Amino acid sequence: MEKNKKIYLDNNATTPLAPEVLDAVILALNQFGNPSSVHSLGQKAKALIENAREKIASFFAVRPQEVVFTSSGTESCNMLIRGIIGQKPYGHIITTNVEHAAVYNTVKALEAAGCRATYLACGLAGFVTKEMIEEYIQPDTRLITVMSVNNETGVKTDVKSIAELAKERNIPFVVDSISQLGKELFTMDEGVSAMAFSGHKIHAPKGVGFVIVKKNCQMTPYLIGGHQEYDKRAGTENVPAIAGLGVAIDLLKDTLPQAQTKMATLRDYFEEELITRLQCIEVNGVAMRNANTSNLAFADVEGEVLLRLLDIEGVMASHGSACASGALEPSRVLLNMGLTRKKAASSLRFSLSRYTTEDEVEEAIGIIVHCVERLRGMNR
Repeated sequence: MEKNKKIYLDNNATTPLAPEVLDAVILALNQFGNPSSVHSLGQKAKALIENAREKIASFFAVRPQEVVFTSSGTESCNMLIRGIIGQKPYGHIITTNVEHAAVYNTVKALEAAGCRATYLACGLAGFVTKEMIEEYIQPDTRLITVMSVNNETGVKTDVKSIAELAKERNIPFVVDSISQLGKELFTMDEGVSAMAFSGHKIHAPKGVGFVIVKKNCQMTPYLIGGHQEYDKRAGTENVPAIAGLGVAIDLLKDTLPQAQTKMATLRDYFEEELITRLQCIEVNGVAMRNANTSNLAFADVEGEVLLRLLDIEGVMASHGSACASGALEPSRVLLNMGLTRKKAASSLRFSLSRYTTEDEVEEAIGIIVHCVERLRGMNR
């Protein structure tokens, strides 16, 4: 491999800016007017926001008024969950024990404030079913919140069937779709009240996200202040980041589903080669997965040590969610799925993007095989 070249396989943590997005951000930086101002500079900035909103609305086949911009995926999830529960936390919430921290810890906080919560166990498959949720619905269930794709394992949830249940029972249903966007085409199912998204997972800038909120979804504003974003999210919008996000969405229209096929093909080849050449490797999450994610348990290897060695050798992966980095403890998601602590500690996540090349995957396989064999040899 070329000296100092890095192979980036951590795209579920964040993605590099697409060149077209970077161009749009730089151009929008010159539009310094406040989009709430009525003068011409303000209206030029406002036009950039509304242009991006129209692109997102068209992509999801929703009304522009149902698209609300936020600062991040975490804010998107907090805004929807706390907004639907409202100022008085009471009643019952259904979620799972493998949600991203932005959902899991928000529900925990509401539980501490007065709500009751059921955290459904997903087991080794890594997902919950409509029947599992139906079993735990109570007369005062006020919210169901489940992710469509797990950010650590890539395991997909049958959102459509859960949405049908939520509609039948008239229960608000919030979906964290942050890890689904950019990997496949999908629509907002009837019965889904709102969905959360993040920009930096789809080659747009950090510091921007959005939610889609159905017009009949009753929600208390999370941030109070001005009348921006249809009175749903106060605060001056991040115009350059939103402009970049709009371009990133346009690129998805141009690249999917071909990019999905490419990522799935490379991911499957990546796993097959590693399992054949190294053996004693298991894929975490045995259900349907999205196209780009591979969470692998390497027997007889410390995941943290392997992660650091791979970084030295030029391959960047992760030990779990980027939001849990620092302590490098075994993944809560994997432990809650039922993996032993030892197996969870031996697991790494590799995540591709549409820009990942065959040559990069081939080189990464060779480096991973070398590093794992080296560590296993030392352990023996």
